[in-house]
Amino acid sequence: MPGSGQARGAWGWHPLDSRWAQRVVDAAGVVPGELILDVGAGLGALTGPLVRAGARVIAVELHPGRADRLRRRFADEPVTVVRADAADLRLPSRPFRVVSSPPYTLSTALLKRLLAPGSRLVSADLVLQRQVVNRYVRGEAPGAQRWYRHYEPSLGLRLPRKAFTPPPHVDSAVLVLRKR
Repeated sequence: MPGSGQARGAWGWHPLDSRWAQRVVDAAGVVPGELILDVGAGLGALTGPLVRAGARVIAVELHPGRADRLRRRFADEPVTVVRADAADLRLPSRPFRVVSSPPYTLSTALLKRLLAPGSRLVSADLVLQRQVVNRYVRGEAPGAQRWYRHYEPSLGLRLPRKAFTPPPHVDSAVLVLRKR
């Protein structure tokens, strides 16, 4: 059944618990009026706290049903829902931030896109597999020699497996990237 936790696990979808989503947004230090991408927005676990913090949000979601639900849920809010694959996402042409919990399978492609030359990324707070976060913080990630000059990576919040439903089989943490 699509609504069951078992089905979500089969899709590889592990939505963030609302309390942890709020903690991620609080730690990101969102300023009212900022343009923020929520990549892999799901049903809006992070989108809601981002809107309450005063952000203008671009919620990116590939799944058509979830994208429709996001449009209905945030119809009267400063949220633009974009149905797109994170790997093919056109980034804003003006400065933006990212606060998101993207599918772990897209981590490398998304980070490559965000850190590409010409990106207007100011900062990112990304909930990722802890192993990936550690690799970026140590400067051992793909292309690190290029992007490390422009962004400072650090380890943010550590999220327990129970911060997601259903719990993933890996540990998670927030990769914090700040423009130097």
